[in-house]
Amino acid sequence: MNPLLFRLFRDNEIKLHELNYLFWECTTRCNFHCRHCGSDCGLASREKDMPVEDFLSALDTIPAESRPKDFTVVLTGGEPLMRPDIAEAGRAIWQRGFGWGMVTNGWKYDEPMHCRLMEAGMRVLTISLDGLEEAHDWMRGVTGSYRRVLNAIFIFAREPRLNADVVTCVNKRNVGQLQLLYDILSGLGVKQWRLFTIIPIGRAATDADMHLSDAEFVSLMEFIKAKRAAGGTMNVTFSCEGYLGRYEEKVRQTRYFCRAGVNIASVLIDGRICACPNIDRDRFCQGSIYTDNFYDVWQNRFEDFRRRDWARTGRCATCSQWRNCLGGGMHNWHGSGSEVLQCHYAKTKN
Repeated sequence: MNPLLFRLFRDNEIKLHELNYLFWECTTRCNFHCRHCGSDCGLASREKDMPVEDFLSALDTIPAESRPKDFTVVLTGGEPLMRPDIAEAGRAIWQRGFGWGMVTNGWKYDEPMHCRLMEAGMRVLTISLDGLEEAHDWMRGVTGSYRRVLNAIFIFAREPRLNADVVTCVNKRNVGQLQLLYDILSGLGVKQWRLFTIIPIGRAATDADMHLSDAEFVSLMEFIKAKRAAGGTMNVTFSCEGYLGRYEEKVRQTRYFCRAGVNIASVLIDGRICACPNIDRDRFCQGSIYTDNFYDVWQNRFEDFRRRDWARTGRCATCSQWRNCLGGGMHNWHGSGSEVLQCHYAKTKN
């Protein structure tokens, strides 16, 4: 799409700000110790799991006439499958007329769990595979996690009712394994493979192995570009991290657009209302389901997400691509600093 036309489309989407994707951080407990975790979750979380009834009360504030047909609630964490009532929670969401899914590390995703979740109405699933066995287990901090996730992928890839994708965090340990991973996933029948990179937050902030050089980043773009050009049964895409200059529309279906706070919101473990859960929750929290009406907050706040003039600072202040980028993804603005943490466009210019 012509950049000017896309900007007009984006501006209209921002003006309408139709909510169609809602994350629920239902737990911060996790059975893994991932190197890139931005939440620092663990087995003994400092936060108790949010009661299902509390989240449902927030969900009930969304008027029926304001729910698009593709409205999806995504359960995330932590690891959602740490909750013993996960299927019951999903069923309650489904019975209210909302589609639902989850993001999982796959360790607890076996055949009986798959059947329970499908019977409860789950229709969307995202699962992580972060390299071949050694690289994946290193990334996830749990020996045997690679074999567990492959089994989970085998199970869900055969399910025609499920809109599922595999995501891979590309880092120095696995960037040379992408073709082998492609062969494995396509062989298992996976239809969607989404790749992303890390920004320096959480545990990954000072971990050099987690961050690609500019040359490695360009090689990733070239890999995705080639796979998309070749076609095939598996759709390979790059995530919506940031503006990519010459790679726009060559590694994704559409041009870059951060929809956090435009179409995407979240209810965090403590009830705070934000956008994507990995956005700085202290800086960009918009309210709380315990003190505010969730839908009123969605309609009348989120100003920082919908008007990005505040981000035209630091390296962004004089960038020629500002109108196309608007400062990159909101998750790239952590802390009180006035500088974007990472510029994807800069990585692609050489």
